[in-house]
Amino acid sequence: MIYDYYKPTRLLEATELFRKVQVEGGKPLYFGGGTEIITLFRLQEISLDTAIDIKAIDAVRIHDIVEGYFAIGAAVTLTEIQTKNQFPLLTEVAKEVADRTARNKITFGGNICGNIFYREAVLPLLLTDSLVVTAVGQDINMNHITSKFNEKMLLDDGEIFVQAFIEDKYLHAPYIARKKRQQWDTGYPLITAAALKIDNHIRVALSGLCAFPFRSIQMEAALNETGLREEEKLNRAIAAVPGEILDDVEGSKEYRLFVLRNLLEEILVSLERV
Repeated sequence: MIYDYYKPTRLLEATELFRKVQVEGGKPLYFGGGTEIITLFRLQEISLDTAIDIKAIDAVRIHDIVEGYFAIGAAVTLTEIQTKNQFPLLTEVAKEVADRTARNKITFGGNICGNIFYREAVLPLLLTDSLVVTAVGQDINMNHITSKFNEKMLLDDGEIFVQAFIEDKYLHAPYIARKKRQQWDTGYPLITAAALKIDNHIRVALSGLCAFPFRSIQMEAALNETGLREEEKLNRAIAAVPGEILDDVEGSKEYRLFVLRNLLEEILVSLERV
């Protein structure tokens, strides 16, 4: 099957085209790097007859400091994030996704909104109380990340993730990012952990532990509890994991728990005294 391809230059042009195709009975999809969509389309796991390429739209290509915020558009590639390195924590997370060739095409928004559940690029957004901009039809909306992301990006039919804003106070806060794999250097992760310290408080977000990425306030409370021995902090944090721990080809549940404990211990050692 061959699909129609469009490359609008304005955000409104893209959202109205999506709506028009849909009203006419078509199956449109927004298209960024295209790595996941093309693969799933070839495997006949998704259907579409209209691809709307968003890469020529300025709003989704922003990648700069704007009035005290780091602004990043959904169509910025992971390689571009690494090259510009304006938010080191995001850089550390992004540069460990797939291999360099794939990162040249995988976009920030594609990683977050895609069907592959790791979605590691969202971890820094969860840690920094970021704001996200979305558009649907003629409406443009800005929301706190927690309103638009719960296990996955919460987008209405035809809604597009445009950009994210992160307050600049987070950009150079003490941080740590680790990606543990069991198989090979560029394979899927066993667990990805990202953490930073702000206002004397350690924040932690994880991917690959459960079937969705998350930041757990309960886990953070345990790790930041004063007066507890490190072992007790770790025990309480692990007990507060908000979902079922994966047990798959990448690693057993027991092995993931072992790796998680080591990661949390490393986070405490790295950030408690800074």
